[in-house]
Amino acid sequence: MLPPILDTIASKLDALEIQSSNMAHFFCRLIPAQCPFERTISCFGRTLLYIPPLCKLNPFYEQLVSLRFRALCYLADSCGEDITTYC
Repeated sequence: MLPPILDTIASKLDALEIQSSNMAHFFCRLIPAQCPFERTISCFGRTLLYIPPLCKLNPFYEQLVSLRFRALCYLADSCGEDITTYC
């Protein structure tokens, strides 16, 4: 359960509707397709350190992934654009 202020922000992200292709392109560029924090640090072919994906610690992770998906669907379905550059 999120605190009330975070819950309000999460519900606003869920309610956000994609209304234009510019808006959809903005969200697709802004929200990465995979976690940018996951890393494997290796030396001489041996793994020294593995940093797991930390994105799921973000309280808005599900809402942001959903928003990116809605933006991709809008571009593909409504605009008929090729979305392979965002995948």
